[in-house]
Amino acid sequence: MPDDCRSLEYEAPSSHGSTSDSECPPDVANNAQWRGLLRFMKKGSHMRFAHPPKTIPKLTRRTVKRIKEDLIPGLHSSVPTPSLDPDFYCFKSSWINFSFAQLKAATNDFSDDLLIGKGGYAEVYKGKMEDGTYVAIKRLTRGSQEEMTADFLSELGIIVHVDHPNIARLIGYGVEGGMFLVLQLSPHGSLAGILYGPREKLDWNIRFKVALGTAEGLQYLHEGCQRRIIHRDIKAANILLSEDFEPQVSDFGLAKWLPDQWTHHTVDKIEGTFGYLPPEFFMHGVVDEKTDVYAYGVLLLELITGRQALDSSQKSLVMWAKPLLSVDKIKELADPCLSDAYDEEQMKILVITASLCIEHCSVERPQMSQASSICQTF
Repeated sequence: MPDDCRSLEYEAPSSHGSTSDSECPPDVANNAQWRGLLRFMKKGSHMRFAHPPKTIPKLTRRTVKRIKEDLIPGLHSSVPTPSLDPDFYCFKSSWINFSFAQLKAATNDFSDDLLIGKGGYAEVYKGKMEDGTYVAIKRLTRGSQEEMTADFLSELGIIVHVDHPNIARLIGYGVEGGMFLVLQLSPHGSLAGILYGPREKLDWNIRFKVALGTAEGLQYLHEGCQRRIIHRDIKAANILLSEDFEPQVSDFGLAKWLPDQWTHHTVDKIEGTFGYLPPEFFMHGVVDEKTDVYAYGVLLLELITGRQALDSSQKSLVMWAKPLLSVDKIKELADPCLSDAYDEEQMKILVITASLCIEHCSVERPQMSQASSICQTF
């Protein structure tokens, strides 16, 4: 990476600081006090977490640090910290509190056949409720009860403030037998499920629609939402498709808040999906809007080529595509499954946008608003 590029990219101070690893016994997550929190959450969808009941134990310093960094970026820096309004932990009244029995029935006892996504912290199942509604059920699997609770509250703290047609809609949650988030899902499932599944491949019109809608969803998160959000895990598996194939960005398990004063956030461990992570993340742990822009560029390459971000031999799609992008070999980039049945001008637009978004130096990548404008120039 050129020195001038690096200096522009990493001027802001780090957003994380050091704290003691532990403050209470390691088995605190298993005691009756944590069960008190679960009972509190089971009361319904109108409760607030701004003033938790006395039965909730004090979290370890490590967990508190991570929650605060997620919800209040810049806490450990000299940069002023944005204030949290008292409604930050308020559940939406429309959210349904599902029982474990309901979730178990919807997924056929969490059958492997219905597993549509899996990561380091969660599994996602396709489900069908009693009324025929299709849902995506995210089951948190990360470590202890304490860790899952922290992840659960962190993700809800972001989702509660998000409302856009291209962002997946949360319809409920569950806290019996684990911690679950329940999202609206159409029979189409995720982009990955169709693009790489055994069924008929997506035609070009739908691929182009997915490219446009995903850009609009990310632009909203970066610039249109009441708080600046970096998703951090944009990939085909996290793009759900509505009945009319409108893309909806989902899974905010790794998402970060960034205050306006910050140019970036710095993390000290690698989290995300290989194949979609930009160079600066591996080199310096930098997370900002350009993290999502890079992943969006990889997603465009998937739509264009029909290839996965990492193939079965762990070969990078970006590394395969860059030589072809540099000489504008669109015919060789295009998915053979399309059989030349695509709009050439639209294809050129997506190829150009993808090429810009996967630039090695983050300052040379466009903002999502710019990438969205490029795609819409057709």
